[in-house]
Amino acid sequence: MTLLERIKKLCKSRGISVSTLEMNLEFPSNTIYQWKARTPGTDKLEKVADYFNVSIDYLLGRDEASNEEKEFEAFANDPDLLVWYRNLPEHDADELRRLRALWAIVKDERDKQ
Repeated sequence: MTLLERIKKLCKSRGISVSTLEMNLEFPSNTIYQWKARTPGTDKLEKVADYFNVSIDYLLGRDEASNEEKEFEAFANDPDLLVWYRNLPEHDADELRRLRALWAIVKDERDKQ
């Protein structure tokens, strides 16, 4: 898989277009599509990697698993979290919204440390 294909895959998983990614990262239009023919600078690769929470090695195809995939694997290997995850479909939309809000609070507190 090429760099461009990986970025497209990451964009698709987030529900955004490559153009939207470029706007979010303040890249000139068609910058990422130009990477099909030329190598981007490390500063731009780093911005894309940080945006998607993946490593530059993942973007370049040196590491097959993204950080998200590794984190999910660790999550899935925790028996308590796995039971919680499997029970999610039993919750209604309001309960899921409250769970997301609770998770956001936990994440914010962790980020402040």
